[in-house]
Amino acid sequence: MSITVTGTVERKGFGKGTWALVAENGDQYEIHAGAPKELLQKGQKVTVKGEIRQDIMTIAMIGPVLEVQSFDANE
Repeated sequence: MSITVTGTVERKGFGKGTWALVAENGDQYEIHAGAPKELLQKGQKVTVKGEIRQDIMTIAMIGPVLEVQSFDANE
């Protein structure tokens, strides 16, 4: 399922942790491994286009896994 989400990039979890996108409406998505390094900046406000991966489970289990196809940084 393709979606567009606007929100804030955050670091979640213990230890190594995982990257998350917290949407403006409070929904939370785990950013899939392999996302652009330019996206993975704590506190960055972005709009992300991507695919919800329902075929993947993760240890963090913080929300649906979002495979990033593209993103724009917001000011």
